[in-house]
Amino acid sequence: VGLHNWGFWRPKSLLDTARFTLSFKRSWQRKKHQDSQALWKHEAVQKYLETLSKEYQQVSHLLNADSVNDFEQRTLRRRCANLSPIAVAFQEIKKAEREVQELEAMCRELDSRDEKQLLELALEEKETLDKKVNMLCRKLFQLLVPKEKYDRSHVVLEVTAGRTTGGDICQQFTKEMFEMYQNYADYKHWTFDIVNYTPAEIGGLHHAAAHISGDDVYKHLKYEGGTHRVQRIPEMGLSSRMQRIHSGTMSVIVLPQPEEVDVKVDPKDLRIDTFRAKGAGGQHVNKTDSAVRIVHIPTG
Repeated sequence: VGLHNWGFWRPKSLLDTARFTLSFKRSWQRKKHQDSQALWKHEAVQKYLETLSKEYQQVSHLLNADSVNDFEQRTLRRRCANLSPIAVAFQEIKKAEREVQELEAMCRELDSRDEKQLLELALEEKETLDKKVNMLCRKLFQLLVPKEKYDRSHVVLEVTAGRTTGGDICQQFTKEMFEMYQNYADYKHWTFDIVNYTPAEIGGLHHAAAHISGDDVYKHLKYEGGTHRVQRIPEMGLSSRMQRIHSGTMSVIVLPQPEEVDVKVDPKDLRIDTFRAKGAGGQHVNKTDSAVRIVHIPTG
């Protein structure tokens, strides 16, 4: 049974997502001065989240179906992994809201009985829950931001000191930048493997490259790529020549690493040609088909 035959499940279409995104942006522009709970209560947001929550339940159910083949399993697992944090956050907010409603009812009852001490405790707990709901709402909205294709990919990061201006300033700046990325990777619990490291004679760095692997590495580093500029402001009391502001540049390259893909090649789509050597040469070379050429017919 193919995915297209499962009439009770389909991924959210691009059009539906685009409509929600447009509505989401308009709502945010109108409510940006309010907290996240105001946006959470918006009808379009609630409707969209209910749809995603139901889809997550359907996909989870289909993953246990015996009629699902390997390709469909991979597709469903990928979709389930995308929906799971959204569905979990959605249910957590719903649960916290129910607790807030119960506390509000308790506060009204305590107020009517003039139980001041218990009322103060209940109000403090309600304030804590309100902050929790607000934090969960912000987390949920971050999960709703569309992800780019390579956001979950590992990366190769390269830093290169400027060659035309700056001199030792560029090299020192390049070293500091590379160490900054290394410390950031350690903070994010990523794996930072140095592939190349070319130090400068005066203690800076000409060029370095590292392979960084972990969760959402490219998502956090993709905007670091480009040319970075530094200015050195000299100390007071130096000569007029030394008091000039010196500028330098260095470049950062962030390359996402492609994921492994399964490629199935049908033997009937291959043409195998064998050849013998031509012209002068040893007798054995001219008598055996020692050259082999394999051509994939559909792609040439």
